[in-house]
Amino acid sequence: MATTSWLDDVTEKLIPTSLGLINVRAGGRADGPAMVCWPSLMMDGTMWRYQYEHFASTHRMVLIDSPGHGKSDALRKIIDLKDCADALVEVLDALDIDKCVLVGNSWGGMLAGVFPAYYPERTAAAVGINCTASLPTMFESIWATGLATYLSLHAKMPPLAAKAARGAFAGPTAEASNPEFLEFTNFVLGDDPKSVAWALRSILIGRKDEHRRLATIPADIPVLIIAGEEDSQFPVHVVRKMADAIKGSTFRVLLHTGHLAARENPAEVNAEIDAFLTDVATAA
Repeated sequence: MATTSWLDDVTEKLIPTSLGLINVRAGGRADGPAMVCWPSLMMDGTMWRYQYEHFASTHRMVLIDSPGHGKSDALRKIIDLKDCADALVEVLDALDIDKCVLVGNSWGGMLAGVFPAYYPERTAAAVGINCTASLPTMFESIWATGLATYLSLHAKMPPLAAKAARGAFAGPTAEASNPEFLEFTNFVLGDDPKSVAWALRSILIGRKDEHRRLATIPADIPVLIIAGEEDSQFPVHVVRKMADAIKGSTFRVLLHTGHLAARENPAEVNAEIDAFLTDVATAA
């Protein structure tokens, strides 16, 4: 007997934007509030499987393949978070979505931070997971520059990329007790290495300090920021600094959780988002 996959419930569409064609997977409750999910570097919209399965009964779900990833057009230039915010508005317009709950992990979390500052009128709420508003550290710049240079030399993703992803995404708890997640990190082997190299240069190496921009987010836009206790990329104190810059934001730390919390620890991430959205609805 054939098993039904959650992907059987979604429709896919390529949407023209200023960053090329962006692939989206959409499904869930058609008349529900829109929840738009933007993934981490080296991931596509399918990393949100467990969020889709959890929220599809109450929300219209939109899962983004970010520029240069998944089925979206290849990335061959430097972009920034404002470019991503502009492209997201083009996606919302194409889908006739007025406002959304924007949920993002890492790259997506950084976008979830700045999007309400650039486009408050399009933001119902924002959830940033494993994210930062700080400049890259010297170590991060050296590491990401080396990886980007190495990837740019390849037409097909080299095996070393899977080791780099596992080191970046998995904390000690996942290494010790979550073999399914460790296997999942091999997902990156399907990426376009040149696109990933451009994204690394853009989003990691070239990112700006966004704390002043975050301070301009209107106080009536609810924002939840989630850190992973074992996140080696963006440690808790860095994520907390981002949350502190946003007036009235909610900050949570997930214990025993690394950098890809939405995929590694979906039950706790979903519970935090549920509680946050319930509080938002009660306050309204």
